[in-house]
Amino acid sequence: MNERQNHTTTQNSPVTVIGLGPMGQAMTRTLLTAGHPVTVWNRTAGRADGLVADGATLAATPAEAVEASDLVILSLTDYRAMYDILDGATTSLAGRTLVNLSSDTPERTREAATWAAGHNAAFLTGGVMVPAPMVGTEAAHIYYSGPHEVMERHRATLAPLGTPKHLGQDPGLAQLMYQAQLTVFLTTLSALMHATAMLGTTGMKAAEALPELLSTSDSIGAMLRAGEETPGAALDAGEHPGDLSTVAMMGATADHIVETSTAIGLDLALPLAVQAHYRRAIENGHGRDNWTRIIDSIREAAR
Repeated sequence: MNERQNHTTTQNSPVTVIGLGPMGQAMTRTLLTAGHPVTVWNRTAGRADGLVADGATLAATPAEAVEASDLVILSLTDYRAMYDILDGATTSLAGRTLVNLSSDTPERTREAATWAAGHNAAFLTGGVMVPAPMVGTEAAHIYYSGPHEVMERHRATLAPLGTPKHLGQDPGLAQLMYQAQLTVFLTTLSALMHATAMLGTTGMKAAEALPELLSTSDSIGAMLRAGEETPGAALDAGEHPGDLSTVAMMGATADHIVETSTAIGLDLALPLAVQAHYRRAIENGHGRDNWTRIIDSIREAAR
């Protein structure tokens, strides 16, 4: 480990941000506010104009951007973009830390960590769990994974972006958590739109429907916590006590949603997917078990 890698970040340590979409811009402004000199680079240089006005420095090339800081944050569309941008700057990577906050698969994340190590760079994976306007707020948190010592070296610098939550050494862990969280998020968004479309067939406006629907989505966590002191503990123990919401009961509701959606002419992709989970559990003899039993068929493809 060289002198640069032993460096402990301070409030004034320089940071580079590559990728200036809404998230990259929000992170840059947050770091500037926290007192860090920030160098930026983006394929479309004009996106940096406002940031430069706020105090950031625009690098002419990716290599120049990398060389400006020990800590390089990537906010890109995917991991392919990282290679496209940095393949011409690999000689500048040695001794630096790449923090890739882009979305991709866990396996591509692990491959990227190996690629970075091959160029003598440290690597952290990150998943930002808030939209750009919430970066730097008390509500913001970011999952990280990768070497513990690398995380600790840069924790103070990364903390202003959002509370850091380090999951472990495996570079794929943060990406997997990010994808898991987005599974909940995207499915909920689709459900909200499906439900809004259902109510819209009666003439109800979205401005009337969504407040009611959002109250349900807001309360789901509380409902699950009320049913189990530690959500997930029974799942870990392989227990599915059917004293509250059974597979059969929830499956009947799923059937009704499919029937209603069919009758009013809506797309059936989402309700059929949900219905399939309960039907498989019932076919496997688990109708009297708790609704959590549907996880069995979801897991089957991984076996």
